[in-house]
Amino acid sequence: MALASAVMDLSHGILFTDLYQLTMAQLYFRQGLAERLARFDHFFRTYPDYGTHQAGYCINAGMGDLLDWVEAVRFGEAELDVLRSYRSVTGGPLFAEDFLSWLGDVGGFDAIALRGVPEGRVVHPDTPITMTEGPLAICQILETPLLNHLNYQTLIATKASRVAEAARGGTVLEFGMRRAAGFGANAATRAALVGGARFSSNVGESARLGYPAKGTHAHSMVQVFLALGGDEIDAFRAYAEVYPDDCLLLVDTIDTLESGVPNAIEVFEELRRRGHRPVGIRLDSGDLAYLAIQAARMLDAAGFDDTTIVLSSNLDELAIWQILAQIEEEAPRYGVDADALMGRLAYGVGTRMATSEGHPSLDGVYKLVAVRDDGAWRPAVKISDSPAKVLNPGAKRLWRVYDERGRATADLMTLQDEEPTPPLTLHHPSLPAVSRFLPAERVSRIEELAVTIREPGRPGDRLGGIEAARARREADLALLDPGVRRLVNPHIYHVSLSPRLWQLKQSMIADATHQGAG
Repeated sequence: MALASAVMDLSHGILFTDLYQLTMAQLYFRQGLAERLARFDHFFRTYPDYGTHQAGYCINAGMGDLLDWVEAVRFGEAELDVLRSYRSVTGGPLFAEDFLSWLGDVGGFDAIALRGVPEGRVVHPDTPITMTEGPLAICQILETPLLNHLNYQTLIATKASRVAEAARGGTVLEFGMRRAAGFGANAATRAALVGGARFSSNVGESARLGYPAKGTHAHSMVQVFLALGGDEIDAFRAYAEVYPDDCLLLVDTIDTLESGVPNAIEVFEELRRRGHRPVGIRLDSGDLAYLAIQAARMLDAAGFDDTTIVLSSNLDELAIWQILAQIEEEAPRYGVDADALMGRLAYGVGTRMATSEGHPSLDGVYKLVAVRDDGAWRPAVKISDSPAKVLNPGAKRLWRVYDERGRATADLMTLQDEEPTPPLTLHHPSLPAVSRFLPAERVSRIEELAVTIREPGRPGDRLGGIEAARARREADLALLDPGVRRLVNPHIYHVSLSPRLWQLKQSMIADATHQGAG
């Protein structure tokens, strides 16, 4: 047990990084550059594209967990012994003792400063979501764990936000733990809560985050009673006996409308006679829109019009969107108030949210943008055959520009010493001939997006936790054009460079191209 625990600690600690980060760190140490201040930007290149539908925005998430990790991990003797065991192809030590001694003295990430866009906020491609500043070698080691924590949670928070929007205010429950990637289920739960899920079935992570876990029962509970000679209603009665004030019954094990709902109603009536209020039912198969309408009709007739109807079974934003459209069309012909029905629906969303089905990874990257030299920041650039991958160089700031309606109209990157004021000229990041002019009367305000999250040697600021992140998400979405929020073929949101940053980028491209040709 002790050995297993030690291995687990190593795999979750400061060695939770790629080997090449450590070999580069040793190179910087050999060259006298390890403690040279550097600036890295974390950003993603494209929105998730799920195939039949696409995202027009992302929801930033993961910083809280990253801060917890950064502040907990250290280079201790066990970690240094692992590195000491590595050998080069000729059999000598891969990592020299003086470098390992330096790592031990450094300890961890105390010298790292972080600025970034707060969790829950809407973010867009190519903009610096997280800006890391600190000793070059330590910033380099941080790359892999930073991307691991932030990319995945941003991906899942984005999916959860789209699901929540499709649900039109209905309660979204995260049910994806059973099919998530190992302990990544915990990160998925946290990100889903940031992105719009109200609760999760994940007991441990919900407890860690301060939320009650939510759930009902499985088909197996009914199957047990059937296998032992009982009936569906016996199972329902047993559940109601144990949970009289939390009774939410899964009604599709046998026949939803002929057996499940009538049996649930009978048990609910028994509960009501005993002074208890039933919670509702869950539908997990079949035509969920039609079954929800018919179940509501039956529950209403029995006086249970205030009960919840939870829908589950391979839901995502498009499935929910289609279910609600079908309810709007079909409910009136059965005498069911469509708006009232949609107001009592909740959605258990599992696999497709926890795995971001259709787009399982976010293409977030972590790039060196500046190095400190002689008291000034020297910008760094990366050239690519693909114009969209050419780096936006230098230490930067990120701003959101709001138009005359108060709507977000562009995210603007500037150099660190710039504070943009209208009128504005906005340059496309990768198309030199494309720019946009906003006269002063078209700009209502300009907001800086990145805030200080962590200063060297001090604990990081969690910025209010998940509830605050949820509030930021809701506020940002309310100021985002409906076209950008569309579930299918969203309108393109503008991401731009200031004239000075654009000129710097073009001159550095020209210089690098000239040096390469020479």
